[in-house]
Amino acid sequence: MNNLGKSFCLSLIWLGLLSLRGSAQDNPPPPDASHVVFLAPDKMKWEGEGGQRHVNLVGDPSKPGLYVRLAEWLPGNMSRPHYHSTIRYFYVASGTWWVGSSNTYDPSKTWPMRAGTFVTHFPGKAHFDGAKNEHGVLVEIGEGPVASTTCQNAPCPQ
Repeated sequence: MNNLGKSFCLSLIWLGLLSLRGSAQDNPPPPDASHVVFLAPDKMKWEGEGGQRHVNLVGDPSKPGLYVRLAEWLPGNMSRPHYHSTIRYFYVASGTWWVGSSNTYDPSKTWPMRAGTFVTHFPGKAHFDGAKNEHGVLVEIGEGPVASTTCQNAPCPQ
């Protein structure tokens, strides 16, 4: 992604974070909703099971095109080594997200990505990630469709 694309992604992140600050009562609909589209936190449809859940804000990672979504890792949950087909960008909105860059699962060899950290996951590079003692909320931006491959089911790149 070129610098213009990165700037656009960062702008989307900030707009998304600003939109999450208040409740629906704090943000009544504008008089003419054709000029502004918003999604109040209490109207977001979170999906997922186990240790992670997410909500698509723009687009869908399983379909072609730009997507933006929120992902929440719950404490004590860590993915197993895997890799993705496309580059993905993350902004840690709250909490701490732990990231390991290896095809060998070892949570003791992860780094804390605290709120405010910007992370890039490159395609075809093995990693694992999740939450340890506190949840982590991430803003994820990428280009779909994204395919994920676990290292248990296929050889993982180094």
